[in-house]
Amino acid sequence: MRTRSFILAFLFSAVALNAQQLTIEEAVLQPGFFPASPRVVWSFNPGSWLELRNQSLVEISVKNGKETTVLTLDAFNEILKTNGIAQVATLAMPALTERNTFLFSVPDKLIDYDPVKRAVVNTLPVQDSMMIQTVSPDGRLLAFTVGQNLYVAGSSGQVRQITSDKEPGIVNGQSVSRNEFGISGGQFWSPRGNLLAFYRKDESKVPLYPLVDISKTPGRLREIRYPMAGGPSETVELDIFRISDGALVRIQENSLGENCYLTNISWDPGEGFVYIAVLNRAQNHMALNQYDAVTGQKIRTLFEETSDKYVEPLHGMLFNPVVPDQFLWFSERDGYTHLYLYRTDGSLIRQVTQGEFVVTDFLGWDPKGKYIFVTTTGESPLERHAYRVDLTNSMRTRLTRDAGTHEVTISPDAKYLIDSYSSYSVPRKVVVRDMSGAEIKPIFNAPDPLAGKKLGVYKPFTIKSADKKTDLYGYLVLPPDLDPAKKYPVIVYVYGGPHAQLVLNRWMGGASGWQHYMANQGYICMTLDNRGSDSRGRDFEQVIHRNLGKAEMADQMEGINYLLNLPYVDGSRIGVHGWSYGGFMTTSLLLNYPDVFKVGVAGGPVIDWKFYEVMYGERYMDTPAENPEGYALASTLNQIKRLRGKLLLIHGDIDDTVVMQNSLSFLKKSVDEGKLVDFLVYPGHPHNVRGKDRVHLMRMVTRYFDDNL
Repeated sequence: MRTRSFILAFLFSAVALNAQQLTIEEAVLQPGFFPASPRVVWSFNPGSWLELRNQSLVEISVKNGKETTVLTLDAFNEILKTNGIAQVATLAMPALTERNTFLFSVPDKLIDYDPVKRAVVNTLPVQDSMMIQTVSPDGRLLAFTVGQNLYVAGSSGQVRQITSDKEPGIVNGQSVSRNEFGISGGQFWSPRGNLLAFYRKDESKVPLYPLVDISKTPGRLREIRYPMAGGPSETVELDIFRISDGALVRIQENSLGENCYLTNISWDPGEGFVYIAVLNRAQNHMALNQYDAVTGQKIRTLFEETSDKYVEPLHGMLFNPVVPDQFLWFSERDGYTHLYLYRTDGSLIRQVTQGEFVVTDFLGWDPKGKYIFVTTTGESPLERHAYRVDLTNSMRTRLTRDAGTHEVTISPDAKYLIDSYSSYSVPRKVVVRDMSGAEIKPIFNAPDPLAGKKLGVYKPFTIKSADKKTDLYGYLVLPPDLDPAKKYPVIVYVYGGPHAQLVLNRWMGGASGWQHYMANQGYICMTLDNRGSDSRGRDFEQVIHRNLGKAEMADQMEGINYLLNLPYVDGSRIGVHGWSYGGFMTTSLLLNYPDVFKVGVAGGPVIDWKFYEVMYGERYMDTPAENPEGYALASTLNQIKRLRGKLLLIHGDIDDTVVMQNSLSFLKKSVDEGKLVDFLVYPGHPHNVRGKDRVHLMRMVTRYFDDNL
């Protein structure tokens, strides 16, 4: 680790001579910190991929490099003109349907284009009033919602209304459970597009929470349903619509009590059954159930998982394309996220992956069903590599050779892979590899987008967690012209919560442009992934259960101890900044360690977990009635009396994720306690401040540290 740190420090400092200062606009908008790369997808034709070049869609052969122009912008516009459709200014990469056609998005329409016939074979209407939109696998149909209800559109603009609910609080075809448990939508097409499953959510018992729209005169009230921990929650059902005759059936499910979660909806390949991972409200008992798609009746429970903390299913079933009664299931049951092979009668065949690492992504099957392809942390928690895994003996073959964080897509014939990756020193590289991992053909190699810019010096480090049982990874961004004889102030940037990992071997190592900007202003910046963060295994993550903030703060203080042993760190000038869970961590650290932290800037902070939503809050804390001591210890409202440093709270006035009741309650208690706290509101912004206003935000954050640190 020392050698790597030295090399990285040398690389970054070597280009600092005669370099241009990084502006805050460049640092915040970060064009160079996320290098662009071409969108590349596998073609229908085996052994070929598609690229967009100079407003043309080009197909390239892996074997001989032969390039064939599939479609040009001019030709596409001529086809649109022939079909009475307005022309477009640019050609975008299409989606590929299961009928080997291209699906292009143009204003007011989706165009289904057959590249063999060179003709439009279908058009689907798109309107601004449509909210959630999903296209059937064959590209023939479009499901969408308007208001509370669900519709399906076919060719020639024909639209069928599927639901007709009018009662307040009833919503069809939209995401439920506030996007937890891997849920990101509310519509689920069957494999051949003959059936459409969708969520029906009843949140009529969930209290309304007021948001005010000040863009109108006078300001207008906008109310949202926000289920707070321990309070009334939504109920969710799954309905199935049959395209052929319009039949509608409701899945009959009530096995795990009121307010259970219906997660990870999966269709079997034959479309006869639908599967649901049903989770109780306490989130410690999951049952994977099979239902008849025609009658809605439950057929069987395949298996169950329980925990004394929580079970969190995040992935649906992955069916074997050759043996359709076999599927893979993600589970943390042995302490790490691994894949298990099951039959659809619920019998376990074998655990396919195993070891002290996490499977982060499933990439696909080979056509013979003998191998699977996955991304894991098997080489290091700081990296992501792709592997081929033999289903019969679990033998793993590493397919990505270069150090770094890899994003991989497997060709349909499973003979090649497109590997897009970055590392500390590689901005972005895209190559084609064979199944031995050997590079066959380069596709893209990004130049250094920050060449000529004066950056901080990136220094990774490893320390032990507070319980001394595991390694924690972090980094420093040091001033580029650091003088070891001087003392520098420190800004800790923290998130610290579940499902996030900030420190990775990727371009710039996870450090933000703002951290490099602040290093140029004479600050040392530090980030550390504490216990509770992502991709380190079940026990590492679940240590936070019922005690949010406790282990996280203890680990962050180990990072502070590491800092204080560096001769150039000014221990009397340490600040902390974070957003959302990081805002909770910022206020918690400032109040629990007032002798250490002089300044804090907390954005969108959770102040008391009883103000946060049911699905996330109850997973990690149980309900306030079940865990009153944990809620009391985690609440920063109970710690305001310790405040000695300077604290700035920032909140968007229409934040529907961490509602402003959090910050306002903190301000009220601060007034009651006679403590002075600064407060900044961003009108018209939800949970995050984005766009050009983000530059304003970070100017304010920077000024606050400049003035007080």
